[in-house]
Formats: sequence, structure tokens, C-alpha cells
Amino acid sequence: QVKLVESGGGLVQAGGSLRLSCAASERTFTTYAMGWFRQAPGKEREFVAAVSWSGISTYYADSVQGRFTISRDSANNTVDLQINSLKPEDTAVYYCNSDVIYSSGSYVPGDFSSWGQGTQVTVSS
Repeated sequence: QVKLVESGGGLVQAGGSLRLSCAASERTFTTYAMGWFRQAPGKEREFVAAVSWSGISTYYADSVQGRFTISRDSANNTVDLQINSLKPEDTAVYYCNSDVIYSSGSYVPGDFSSWGQGTQVTVSS
């Protein structure tokens, strides 16, 4: 199973920016879409963004559309999430996932998913 390591989280003020990065232990990018999910305290983990295996197509949750940008670098086995215009409601642990699929109207982890340990993003008002 692929090992994923996230980095880049931190404490920022509302309106600020962060760049999260996910490094994979091996090349998995040729087949699967990869993405980010997040989990706030007391809430279920939710989809944030995904990028196709080619890096050409991107998908976003409505709540982050226009503020978050996902990208992948297959040469370096990384998937990044640029987060701008942060809001307090963006506070959560952000997790990278190695296999994101579209099923029954939503983006969910696929059968070949691996998760990283997560990186905390805290936005102060």
C-alpha cells in the first residue's frame, strides 16, 4: 500500500493562505485520481478536492471552489493543495488520499485508497 505524508498545515488568520503538500512513497499516479479530504472536530470526513491521473482535470467541493487549487507533480510524486482566503470553517485535519472516485453523486475514497496521517489547519477569526 502506498504511504502518504502530508505537510504544510498550521495556524493562520482568516483571509490567509497555506499550501499543503502530499508526498507518496511510490509512483501511483499513472492510474488513479488523488485528492484531499478534511475532518473538523465532531464532523465526518468530507471531500475537498481531487485531481485526475493526468493532472488536467480537477474537482472541488462547493465550499472551497474558487479558493482552493489542487495540483499534482507526477515526476516528484506529490499532490499539493493551495488554500487561499481561509475561513474559520476551514479549520480541520486535512488528509491526502491516493484513490478518489466519483460514485453516486459524490467523490469518495476508492478501493485502492491510502491515507496519510493528516495535517492540521487552524484558522483564527
